[in-house]
Amino acid sequence: MLQWLLRYRTTNMKTIDVSEITRNIREMCIEANHYLTSDMECALKNAVTTEKSPLGKQILSQLQDNLQIAGDDMIPICQDTGMAVIFMEIGQDVHFEGGNLEDAVNEGVRQGYADGFLRKSVVKDPLLRENTRDNTPAVIHYEMTTGDSVKITVAPKGFGSENMSRVFMLKPADGIEGVKNAILTAVKDAGPNACPPMVVGVGVGGTFEKCALLAKKALTRPINEHSDIPYVREMEAELLEKINRTGIGPGGLGGTTTALAVNINTYPTHIAGLPVAINICCHVNRHAVRTL
Repeated sequence: MLQWLLRYRTTNMKTIDVSEITRNIREMCIEANHYLTSDMECALKNAVTTEKSPLGKQILSQLQDNLQIAGDDMIPICQDTGMAVIFMEIGQDVHFEGGNLEDAVNEGVRQGYADGFLRKSVVKDPLLRENTRDNTPAVIHYEMTTGDSVKITVAPKGFGSENMSRVFMLKPADGIEGVKNAILTAVKDAGPNACPPMVVGVGVGGTFEKCALLAKKALTRPINEHSDIPYVREMEAELLEKINRTGIGPGGLGGTTTALAVNINTYPTHIAGLPVAINICCHVNRHAVRTL
């Protein structure tokens, strides 16, 4: 039996040394803080053309200049280089060796923020407020999947927009209109404080904590991809239009480009509840994705 197990592991398991996790996360922390993904770059370029306010156009053009300087001179896109949020989608046929996986992830963050000269923004205790001086620990979400690959998403999250995020524990009777109103309320309350144009991640369903996680992960979906569920896809388009009619505009100084996307994720929930989370991200919607 032991020999069979050893043979099964050798022939059916993919082995990854945790040093590979550290190396990749180090590089991804630096990458995400200096370059936006192609979908975000494209959306910002298009916004310059479609924005109707002259001041809004000027602000969007300045954001374009900022992106160019960040990439050319390797200066972070934003001075708030965020708290590292990391999604680890791990195939069940993967075996890690060489150390503890979580330690390896945090070591990658530590190296990335040190070697990339990125601001360290994490405190050890939420009330005592002593800086950890290396931007660890990261917030890590693990998900087991089929197969023998590991998909890593590194999403540094700045707190200007994070502080504008909301959770609403609605009643089932509130229905779809209640969900829409909750999203619009969160965006209007955020106003200029979320550094628009923003990306709005929404989680609907699950439990209190699950809807927040759905919203967080929604921010990592390419903004040119929409929900596979027809009514959700329609709601994404409708809410984006309504948000852009609020007049908040680029930088909160007025205009027609308040949001670049509304991404909604859903999950089954309890018969007595309708949880809704809105996780707002500024125009620096940073994430890097790799599959090992």
